[in-house]
Amino acid sequence: MSAFVQSLSRRLFWDVDPDTIDESDHCRYIIQRVLERGSLEDIRATVAHYTMPVLIDEARRIRSLDPVTLAFAACLGNVKEETFRCCASTR
Repeated sequence: MSAFVQSLSRRLFWDVDPDTIDESDHCRYIIQRVLERGSLEDIRATVAHYTMPVLIDEARRIRSLDPVTLAFAACLGNVKEETFRCCASTR
């Protein structure tokens, strides 16, 4: 397990073996978990690790985000909700 994944809250990956998570291959999965269930510290660590443009770019490609997480991610990245894949697929 990478040091980055290890630094995140254990509850984020309760359903998988954290040792199988690769931070580059599974970045969208990690970002989705952090946005949906992470603490403020998890979010800060993720932004520091991936950078804000990468985080928002990957978040925009997520197929499903709940409305609160979508609004938070859009606000965090200062982008419109309509630019997210999960928002576009509902129309």
